[in-house]
Amino acid sequence: MKVRFIARDGTTREVVATAGERLLDAAQRDGQPLEGTCGGAVACSTCHVIIAPEDFARLPPASEEEEDLLDLARDAARTSRLACQIRLTAALDGLVARIPGAARNG
Repeated sequence: MKVRFIARDGTTREVVATAGERLLDAAQRDGQPLEGTCGGAVACSTCHVIIAPEDFARLPPASEEEEDLLDLARDAARTSRLACQIRLTAALDGLVARIPGAARNG
Protein backbone atom coordinates (compact mmCIF):
# COMPACT_ATOMS: atom_id res chain seq x y z
CA MET A 1 0.00 0.00 0.00
CA LYS A 2 1.07 3.59 -0.52
CA VAL A 3 0.91 6.71 1.63
CA ARG A 4 1.70 10.25 0.50
CA PHE A 5 3.31 12.84 2.74
CA ILE A 6 3.18 16.54 1.95
CA ALA A 7 6.15 18.27 3.57
CA ARG A 8 6.15 21.71 5.14
CA ASP A 9 7.64 23.13 1.93
CA GLY A 10 4.86 21.59 -0.18
CA THR A 11 6.89 18.78 -1.72
CA THR A 12 5.19 15.40 -1.90
CA ARG A 13 6.69 11.98 -1.27
CA GLU A 14 4.94 8.70 -1.84
CA VAL A 15 6.09 5.81 0.34
CA VAL A 16 5.29 2.13 0.46
CA ALA A 17 3.77 1.12 3.79
CA THR A 18 2.86 -2.23 5.28
CA ALA A 19 -0.67 -3.01 6.41
CA GLY A 20 -0.76 -3.07 10.20
CA GLU A 21 2.03 -0.57 10.78
CA ARG A 22 1.40 2.86 12.24
CA LEU A 23 1.44 5.93 10.02
CA LEU A 24 4.14 7.28 12.36
CA ASP A 25 6.42 4.34 11.58
CA ALA A 26 6.01 4.81 7.82
CA ALA A 27 6.70 8.54 8.22
CA GLN A 28 9.83 8.05 10.32
CA ARG A 29 11.18 5.39 7.97
CA ASP A 30 10.82 7.95 5.17
CA GLY A 31 12.64 10.62 7.18
CA GLN A 32 9.60 12.80 7.81
CA PRO A 33 10.08 15.22 10.73
CA LEU A 34 7.69 13.52 13.16
CA GLU A 35 9.22 12.80 16.56
CA GLY A 36 6.69 10.56 18.26
CA THR A 37 8.33 11.45 21.57
CA CYS A 38 5.94 9.38 23.71
CA GLY A 39 6.34 6.27 21.56
CA GLY A 40 2.64 6.09 20.77
CA ALA A 41 1.40 6.29 24.35
CA VAL A 42 -0.93 9.21 23.46
CA ALA A 43 1.00 11.54 25.76
CA CYS A 44 2.31 14.17 23.32
CA SER A 45 1.48 15.73 19.97
CA THR A 46 4.87 15.49 18.25
CA CYS A 47 3.45 13.19 15.55
CA HIS A 48 0.59 15.51 14.62
CA VAL A 49 -0.37 15.34 10.93
CA ILE A 50 -3.19 16.84 8.92
CA ILE A 51 -5.06 14.27 6.88
CA ALA A 52 -6.43 15.25 3.47
CA PRO A 53 -10.16 16.02 3.84
CA GLU A 54 -11.11 13.39 1.27
CA ASP A 55 -9.27 10.73 3.31
CA PHE A 56 -10.34 11.77 6.81
CA ALA A 57 -13.66 9.89 6.73
CA ARG A 58 -11.80 6.64 5.99
CA LEU A 59 -10.10 6.76 9.40
CA PRO A 60 -11.57 5.31 12.57
CA PRO A 61 -12.60 8.03 15.03
CA ALA A 62 -9.99 9.50 17.35
CA SER A 63 -10.09 8.52 21.02
CA GLU A 64 -10.90 11.13 23.65
CA GLU A 65 -7.23 11.15 24.70
CA GLU A 66 -6.12 11.83 21.14
CA GLU A 67 -8.71 14.61 20.76
CA ASP A 68 -7.42 16.23 23.98
CA LEU A 69 -3.85 16.26 22.66
CA LEU A 70 -4.93 17.59 19.28
CA ASP A 71 -6.50 20.53 21.13
CA LEU A 72 -2.93 21.41 22.18
CA ALA A 73 -1.26 20.78 18.82
CA ARG A 74 0.12 23.80 17.00
CA ASP A 75 -1.47 24.44 13.58
CA ALA A 76 -4.25 21.93 14.30
CA ALA A 77 -7.00 21.63 11.70
CA ARG A 78 -10.37 19.91 11.47
CA THR A 79 -8.68 16.86 9.95
CA SER A 80 -5.74 16.69 12.38
CA ARG A 81 -4.72 13.33 13.81
CA LEU A 82 -1.79 11.80 15.65
CA ALA A 83 0.18 9.56 13.29
CA CYS A 84 0.90 7.11 16.13
CA GLN A 85 -2.82 6.39 16.41
CA ILE A 86 -3.42 5.51 12.76
CA ARG A 87 -2.94 1.83 11.93
CA LEU A 88 -2.61 1.43 8.20
CA THR A 89 -4.92 -1.00 6.43
CA ALA A 90 -5.63 -1.80 2.79
CA ALA A 91 -8.69 0.47 3.10
CA LEU A 92 -6.32 3.39 3.72
CA ASP A 93 -4.24 2.85 0.57
CA GLY A 94 -3.39 6.22 -0.95
CA LEU A 95 -3.84 8.15 2.32
CA VAL A 96 -2.44 11.69 2.18
CA ALA A 97 -0.96 13.28 5.31
CA ARG A 98 0.42 16.82 5.49
CA ILE A 99 3.17 17.69 7.93
CA PRO A 100 2.02 20.84 9.79
CA GLY A 101 4.10 23.97 9.94
CA ALA A 102 5.20 23.48 13.52
CA ALA A 103 5.17 20.93 16.31
CA ARG A 104 4.78 21.29 20.03
CA ASN A 105 5.33 18.67 22.68
CA GLY A 106 1.94 19.15 24.27
